[in-house]
Amino acid sequence: MFDLTNVIYTDAEKAREHLEAIHWPHGPICPHCGNANPDRITKLEGKSTRPGVYKCNECRDPFTVTVGTVFERSKIPLNKWVLASHLMAASKKGMSAHQLHRMLGVTYKTAWFMAHRIREAMKEDVKSSGPLGGAGKTVEADETYIGKRDVPYVSPQRNGRPFTKRGKGGGAQKRTIVSLVERGGKVRSFHVQHATKDIVRDILVRNADRSSTLYTDESRLYTTTGAEYANHETVNHSRKEYARGDVHTNTIENVFSVFKRGMIGVYQHCGEAHLHRYLAEFDFRYNRRAALKVSDAERAEDLLRMARDKRLTYRRIGEASFA
Repeated sequence: MFDLTNVIYTDAEKAREHLEAIHWPHGPICPHCGNANPDRITKLEGKSTRPGVYKCNECRDPFTVTVGTVFERSKIPLNKWVLASHLMAASKKGMSAHQLHRMLGVTYKTAWFMAHRIREAMKEDVKSSGPLGGAGKTVEADETYIGKRDVPYVSPQRNGRPFTKRGKGGGAQKRTIVSLVERGGKVRSFHVQHATKDIVRDILVRNADRSSTLYTDESRLYTTTGAEYANHETVNHSRKEYARGDVHTNTIENVFSVFKRGMIGVYQHCGEAHLHRYLAEFDFRYNRRAALKVSDAERAEDLLRMARDKRLTYRRIGEASFA
């Protein structure tokens, strides 16, 4: 149960202790050299020393629990970071920077940057978590299109000639997202410049175990790659076929539905350079949804734990893909 009066949301010192309990359950660990020997770490105390500072006697460097996290070197009180993290982790369709700015009592610019740092923390490490699916499991794959491209796309087949039909290019002029979801499991979403057979195959074989059963719609993007999987079944949406027994893509369609409701109803606008961060945010929440018996508090703690070994600065904010 979310209690807004909890001291970790109102007291910066209690928020720091909460963060230490999550990151250092067995005592402080030096983020500079990895030293975890309690006899070689000293807690600095004194009138001129801010709370929560430790000194590593191995590398001689001071540190706090925020060093090496997205919260490092922030002037914003830690209790506001902890509250913002909980709000974003618990809001199914997201929370806008304007809403954070009003609730936290910070400027809109600060709230916007806090939200992006939190999304950076939400980013999953897919290499360590392994592929989706497996023997006896089902993976659904689909692509969706949202918003207008920042830079219009012209197909190579047109030899540089622009689209002439009312100046539009249909779905080709929208941002492209390819997603994979394991039924009863996790989802992974990718923003790609353009969905082609080669790009879709690369995403599939890198992220979905080939011993899985693959379900897609009738798109020809999956025809060849589907043959590499244990079984590939399709539903024909153009003929109003949405399910045939267990064969359907309703799971991934539901994922897209929540994502689009959040992007259109809550965020309203998103620069294409930052779309991958919003995808990471919605994937994070879906992968820790209530149906998997994950509570809001557990999801928020996971988010604070994942903030380790990640940084996002103003200088790097514009270095995103497709910027």
